[in-house]
Amino acid sequence: MLSLQEISDRLEIEDLMVRYSHAVDSRQWDLLDEIFTADAHIDYTAMGGPAGDLASTKEFLAGVMPNFPAFQHLVSNSSITVDGDAATARTMCHNPMLVAGENGAQTLMLCGLWYHDTFARVEGQWRIRRRVEEKSYMFLAGQASGL
Repeated sequence: MLSLQEISDRLEIEDLMVRYSHAVDSRQWDLLDEIFTADAHIDYTAMGGPAGDLASTKEFLAGVMPNFPAFQHLVSNSSITVDGDAATARTMCHNPMLVAGENGAQTLMLCGLWYHDTFARVEGQWRIRRRVEEKSYMFLAGQASGL
């Protein structure tokens, strides 16, 4: 049976992952400072991105995400383990993205992945200390209507 603290920790960690999705989907890169630890390591290499620290990740996202007219990060099915002020999780992410093409054509790209995260409680708040993506699939679905 979970204690009230364990339930609270799990809910706070799930909220943190949703806030990550919101920050990226709304292109508010500075919100990532409230989601990751200052010394975070973020590895997007499984899906074709870089690995690095928080500053280089924010720079990468700010540079690459304008190439996509629309996208969403939907997170679910988290398996969270809490151990005091540390935690780990494996969380599913479904990430549909529109890819801009020639003459206004758009292609729908579907990305499926898992986030492997290590968390730390910093000054009473959960933060992601390490994030590594694991690829499940990447699929180009053809042209989508302009949205």
